Amino acid sequence: MTGPAAVPALSGTQEAILAAYTELIEELGSDDVSYRVIARRAGIAERTVFRNYPTRVDLLLATAAWIEATLFAREESRSIFDIPLAIREAMERYDARPELAHVVAETAMRGVSGASPSPGREQLERLLDAEAPALDPARRRAIVAALSHLDSVGTWVTLRREFGMDRRDIADAAAWAAEAVLDGIRHT
Repeated sequence: MTGPAAVPALSGTQEAILAAYTELIEELGSDDVSYRVIARRAGIAERTVFRNYPTRVDLLLATAAWIEATLFAREESRSIFDIPLAIREAMERYDARPELAHVVAETAMRGVSGASPSPGREQLERLLDAEAPALDPARRRAIVAALSHLDSVGTWVTLRREFGMDRRDIADAAAWAAEAVLDGIRHT
């Protein structure tokens, strides 16, 4: 649904830190990796990691944003009715890299300051303006809320953890739910 997430311009050093941390999360299965190990992997001094990301929260937020902008990036949808397919594809990407999906989801679900739980909201609103301009405000808000929720790594985590669904079932369920949300406006 969304294009690349808005991430502030990063220096080469910051990019190296985030890439190294991301690799280590996938290899070690935890986001609790020491700054020393991150620095060694990035080929820099440990102090440089601290200078760029003074707290674990700073590092985690930057890493989650970087993962979304690079590894989970997707093209912007051209129509509100393309959203179910975009959601299906996103769920498959999350499932292919579960450790990273969990990091992104937990950052957003913790409500950490700076986390963006629904980065595609503005695009959904633009698409609805263009394709369903007569939609009443309450219905519009409900559609945007439902699609924002469905189009999130948090939904993937919930379907995986709570329901024990596999890759295909998660993608099918999320896409089907998005289709159901849009059915009521398909012919308006």
